[in-house]
Amino acid sequence: MSPPAPLKLIALDADDLAVISAHVQDARVQPADIVWRQDEKRLVVGLNRLDWEQTLAGATSSRRLIAALRFDRVLACKSRNIDLEAPEATLELLGIEFHASDPPGGSALLMFGQGAALRLDVECLECELTDLGPDDLGVGPE
Repeated sequence: MSPPAPLKLIALDADDLAVISAHVQDARVQPADIVWRQDEKRLVVGLNRLDWEQTLAGATSSRRLIAALRFDRVLACKSRNIDLEAPEATLELLGIEFHASDPPGGSALLMFGQGAALRLDVECLECELTDLGPDDLGVGPE
């Protein structure tokens, strides 16, 4: 049986973003893997997410995937309770919401455990979640 194709989702509205949010629930993120490219109006977050598709299909053990979450057309990025001086710390992503303010613009809110958050002010919502592969680096058959 071949492994499933990598997930690639695009969100252009709040409903699309809710689907991406479900796929990244309980993902692990390190502050060092949050890259704000202000000149490009882009935020990229590297994350280690649960493979919810495999879990919901009845797999007996959970699998994690390395993925990239990208937001384009970002005007501003603000953080709360994220210690950039501790780049190896682990944050748990609880979910993502979009709040429209001046359509098509608004704010995307990435909520992490323990009150940490990122708020992205965007011209319009353009988000992409792409799986990069299984989190099995350094693990192989014995």
